[in-house]
Amino acid sequence: MAGLLSFRGEDVGIDLGTASVLIYMRGKGIVLREPSVIAMVSDTKEVKAVGAEAYRMLGRTPGNIVAARPLKDGVIADYTLTERMLTLFIKKVLPPLRFFRPQVMVGVPSGVTEVERRAVVQAIVEAGAKRAYLIDEPLAAAIGAGIKIAEPTGSMVVDIGGGSSDIAVISLGGIVRSTSLRIAGNEFDDSIIRFIRNKYNLLIGERTAEELKIKIGAAKRLPGEQDAVAEVRGRDLISGLPKSIEVTTEDVVEALKEPLEKIVQGVKSVLETTPPELVADIIDRGILLTGGGALLRNLDLLLQEATGVPVVVAENAVEAVALGTGKALDMLHVLRDALVTSDNVLRR
Repeated sequence: MAGLLSFRGEDVGIDLGTASVLIYMRGKGIVLREPSVIAMVSDTKEVKAVGAEAYRMLGRTPGNIVAARPLKDGVIADYTLTERMLTLFIKKVLPPLRFFRPQVMVGVPSGVTEVERRAVVQAIVEAGAKRAYLIDEPLAAAIGAGIKIAEPTGSMVVDIGGGSSDIAVISLGGIVRSTSLRIAGNEFDDSIIRFIRNKYNLLIGERTAEELKIKIGAAKRLPGEQDAVAEVRGRDLISGLPKSIEVTTEDVVEALKEPLEKIVQGVKSVLETTPPELVADIIDRGILLTGGGALLRNLDLLLQEATGVPVVVAENAVEAVALGTGKALDMLHVLRDALVTSDNVLRR
């Protein structure tokens, strides 16, 4: 893989997410947005597809082909598959002739361990980066959403991705208080699958659950709000035969109660330990919601009701971390104490 990233001076920001990978290139913006899925032949380990093409194979592959997500809970679960997936993604966006090795900034959950950090750094350096930087995702999300993080005022970010939810209070270019929960979009999907199975004796796949969440899902029902309905197909657990049912928004709200309550408690726990001066700033400025999970309908209202603090969904919620990783490369002097670098990690 050495030299793979060697191209003409454009530095790169990567949002290496459990659900999707976004790549930002300086001067070009977001150049890639693909699901974090790789499909390969189980015997020979030959890669058949990555990204959107591999995602379409989930739950539909023949016995000799496996479609898998090599990242779990926001971190690398399978190093080899992650490296191969990154290789192919980067090949998609780089010109064929490359001479200079770039710096690469990668967003990671704020609660990752030293071992997990090392795995991410090593994967990026193996891909040919001159230097890799790691930035906590809520800090990157704040930068990407336009928050001036260097100011001595408090900002609160709740970044809900596919594998983790990161909750952080930011001031003076760093994180003051934070927590990282392994509860996010994928857990939402799993909760919907369990609910449909228990209530309707119907087994559905993760793609169907995700489509339900996006199409008719909500964090809460508002008074007078119409209950949306979607037809769902799956396997009847009693007869073993195909079956169709109708699922309502109320079903999805009920299914998501438990994971959402854990996120609400995470937000409250961070607020409870935040210095009073910064809490006052947060009340004035509100809580910023980013990540794909932030798009769940009425989630901002649920959090606002639970905390008593205004909540705003970022305009570029899904892209905020990727944009922030790219912009962070121009702010190294401000973020010096908040970043982890490959120079430090690989020397240990």
